[in-house]
Amino acid sequence: MDIAPFELERWFAEYEHEADIMLAESGIRSLEADRFDLDPGKLGYVIPTNGDPELRADVAARYDRTADEVLFTCGTQEANLLAFLSVLDEERALGGDAASSSSGSGSRNPHAVVVTPTYQALHAVPEALGDVSRVPLEPPNWELDVDAVADAMRPETSVVVLNNPNNPTGRYHAEEKVRALYDLAADHDAYLLCDEVYRLLSSDPLPPVASMGEYGISTTSLTKAYGLAGLRFGWIAGPSEVVERAWQWKDYTTISPSIFGQHLARQALGEREASILAENRELAAHNCERVREFVSQHDLAWYDPVGVNGFVSVPDGFDGSVEFCRTVVEEASVVLAPGELFGYGDYFRIGFGLPTDELEEGLARVGDCIERHG
Repeated sequence: MDIAPFELERWFAEYEHEADIMLAESGIRSLEADRFDLDPGKLGYVIPTNGDPELRADVAARYDRTADEVLFTCGTQEANLLAFLSVLDEERALGGDAASSSSGSGSRNPHAVVVTPTYQALHAVPEALGDVSRVPLEPPNWELDVDAVADAMRPETSVVVLNNPNNPTGRYHAEEKVRALYDLAADHDAYLLCDEVYRLLSSDPLPPVASMGEYGISTTSLTKAYGLAGLRFGWIAGPSEVVERAWQWKDYTTISPSIFGQHLARQALGEREASILAENRELAAHNCERVREFVSQHDLAWYDPVGVNGFVSVPDGFDGSVEFCRTVVEEASVVLAPGELFGYGDYFRIGFGLPTDELEEGLARVGDCIERHG
């Protein structure tokens, strides 16, 4: 198993610590801890280690599923890793059994179809476990092409991977497109795995993929939409056999979710949820309008996003996204994310979920840099 370096995280490691303003952050600004009851009691393991059954049942109800079809994880990153290990490692085992019974040797590689651009983990982990066919969204509208996904399917395809709303473009694929993708996966006896961390920042969220049927898997967390990144609390919702295998893998990663994270999750997903999401959606919408003005002011282009990320065209006067973003961080002390890290060198990702005053200052500095070099 050979995993590629996580290029976005390496970029952040190089620049984020010393810069004044982080305009590449992909979540809503963090909430203050004093909004919550911070005493979880005894700091032991969560028992059972897949998460409190009552809270899992509450989460599962959001997907029309049962508690046994939800596994609590350390953020969405672990949820995706465990889901891929569950689905793709099982395919490898089945392929090995089938190959050994028919020919006595060898095994087929598991196969995933991944819609890109996307968060690197959603293609890098499957690539470390098997074969991946990438189906690109095409600029400027980044529209999901279900027929192109169909063309990429193979007999051994075990999972189709989507991120909706999309990171980095902010494109929110319509429900009919997602359901068509689900039907396509199901027809091939494959799962549709959807990373839905930004879903609840929409004022009109789509139904989650895990609610669409037995082949749907949803991963998410309290990080991006709730402003609780430091909790590292997420989950997988999906078929019980996938969740059970993921739980077996989790015994070798984080064992149980954080008891502190679970304690606060009960509150954030309970009576406080409506106010948290309303507040965060208002901030996201307000800040998006400010970036929309910035994009127009500097004669740039983007697809009007849902969530707190936008994929913006690189200004004239720069040789691609890496040069532009490096110039901005070195001259203006503002971190942006080069589109090159997502496979699109003519774009950069901007995050606008931070407090509005920080966003305003960051945009002003980036604008000055554009003007100097334009």
